[in-house]
Amino acid sequence: LSLSMSKLTGIQTSCVTVPRHNKNMSDLKCVRTALLFDCPLYLLHVLLQPLLLGGLTPPPAVTPANQTKRSAVTIHGVSAACWVTTIGWAVQMDMGLWGMPGTMGMSFGSFLVMWTLMMAAMMLSSMAPLALLYGRTITTHRGPRLTAFGVGYVVAWGATGAVAFVVADLFNDVAADRPTIARWVAMACFAAAGIYQLTPLKMRCLEHCRSPLGHLMRYVGFRGPLRDMRAGAHHGLFCLGCCWALMVLMVAFGVMNVAAMVGLALVIAIEKHWGHGERFAQAVGVIAVVWALVIIVEPGAAPGLNPDAIVDMGKMGMGGDMGGMSGG
Repeated sequence: LSLSMSKLTGIQTSCVTVPRHNKNMSDLKCVRTALLFDCPLYLLHVLLQPLLLGGLTPPPAVTPANQTKRSAVTIHGVSAACWVTTIGWAVQMDMGLWGMPGTMGMSFGSFLVMWTLMMAAMMLSSMAPLALLYGRTITTHRGPRLTAFGVGYVVAWGATGAVAFVVADLFNDVAADRPTIARWVAMACFAAAGIYQLTPLKMRCLEHCRSPLGHLMRYVGFRGPLRDMRAGAHHGLFCLGCCWALMVLMVAFGVMNVAAMVGLALVIAIEKHWGHGERFAQAVGVIAVVWALVIIVEPGAAPGLNPDAIVDMGKMGMGGDMGGMSGG
């Protein structure tokens, strides 16, 4: 333990230094001497170094791979939490697996919160690959900056809740009072979604979501305190351009239709990450057009705009009111 650090450093140098200017027997003898005398002392230095430093060893380095894995777990964990909260909300409101038509009697504020949770649950996992690539460009304050990126993305989707509230409330009244018009509106939702799936604009937006490296370089050039939120919102708007037509189907299926949410989330994920995502998107478009034709003979295929479902929901509300009156 009394060996000096300078001496041990010299031993390390003599152990690993091999003469190169001569290849005769004297050189081999030098190497043999170093191996016999110097290297054991160096090995002793390595073994005793933690004791010389007071038993302290440096913590393992945080590698980019570990940071990426940690970020991926966080994103998917937040998405799962949003799923649990949304499903719990639906169960608490006694909506069941298939949800209810219209705004379900929610205020605008409650509807907007619920819609934002739905969008976060459905879209965050699909956003993860770009977010992880973006995270690799961040060298400082990685956690807060990635959080800002995610917030910007969710805000872009959550803002569509204002439009969804107006549309759902309007079509809820239409379905209750004008069933024929409601059926045509449901058909129009599916037909529009199907046709859009086949358009070049859909393919362009889908290409951005599938290969966002070009836009990633643009995001790196953003400046200012809100640069990460701007990047997330910009990517969210491209995803909105890619998937808005599929989200319109939530009006026809019912806004809190958990089964439809799971199905659409799977469609979006497959479109973005499968090697044949473009062809799959086109196939979904054809299915949506066929579904629009099915509604002609079976209005229940669009439960969110089905007059029978509206009437049943109204009876449930009246039953609750009557129960409350009798209890009083």
